[in-house]
Amino acid sequence: MTTTLASAVKPRAEDSFAISFAPLSLEEIYAKSDDPANGAVVIMSGVVRNQTDGRPVIALEYQAYEPMALRIFYQIAADIRLSTSDVNRVVIHHRTGRLQVGEISVLVAVGCPHRSEAFEACQYAIDTLKHNAPIWKKEHWRDGSSSWVSIGACETSTQNC
Repeated sequence: MTTTLASAVKPRAEDSFAISFAPLSLEEIYAKSDDPANGAVVIMSGVVRNQTDGRPVIALEYQAYEPMALRIFYQIAADIRLSTSDVNRVVIHHRTGRLQVGEISVLVAVGCPHRSEAFEACQYAIDTLKHNAPIWKKEHWRDGSSSWVSIGACETSTQNC
């Protein structure tokens, strides 16, 4: 699958995309991704962890350029449907603001008739979002310092950013 922004892609009515300051709900995302034709719903939940490379993290801060991020989300869904025609629902919601350890930062869900397509599409969606969407993450360390995570470092690192 390849993400391109050659033309403006409009979201499909059955899908759901959001950038939100409010906490994300697994139950809400599941409900938005559910469909009677689904045989599988795969949900990926990104959670703030308490360390990065062994260094203690107390919080993450996310900022996003919302109009462009949403366009990327729409394009991800369109790309998924180009490669897997029987996708019923695509849901991508991402938080902004300061999040504490254990809070959900991103939820991606895909509903399909079959599990293999749902897993593949969900994996594609989160990987593409992390590399293409204008969403920035700042790590707040226990020692009081903080640093922005470089998108370029995610692309060249073996670490999953």
